[in-house]
Amino acid sequence: MELDRIDARLLDLLQRNNRLRSEELGAKIGLSASGVQRRLKRLRSKGVIEADVSIISPKAIGRNVTVLVLISFERGRTDIVDRFKRAICKMSEVMSGFYVTGQTDFVLLVTANDMEDYEHFTRRLVRDNPDIMRFETMVVLDRVKASFTLPMASFACW
Repeated sequence: MELDRIDARLLDLLQRNNRLRSEELGAKIGLSASGVQRRLKRLRSKGVIEADVSIISPKAIGRNVTVLVLISFERGRTDIVDRFKRAICKMSEVMSGFYVTGQTDFVLLVTANDMEDYEHFTRRLVRDNPDIMRFETMVVLDRVKASFTLPMASFACW
């Protein structure tokens, strides 16, 4: 889908604060509220906007442990990878999952209440998947930046 500069400006504003009303957005980008609504509807229907979400502080809800988990399979067969993709999509502890290149096959961002909770998760993960050759855990000491904001600089000046 082709995006113009107005789309880019609208997306930039929305990803920083998706609670702005159409009138506020329109005033910032030079469109009417109805023009903003039409663009938003098109951007959502084309899959440019995947979701409208709120980012919640993990600690505020008792998710005090965040870890990156590196998963390596013994074999890189397509059926094994596809089965693992489906499995991690069902695990609520997995906040993000990435199928990657290199020595590791997957990188998971996982949250847990505490280390005991994380241990239960890893036992389920490994027990339920005999194809995992190894996994490595990196405990997050400090969340320095948490963002889903994409740079919109590829578009000309606004």
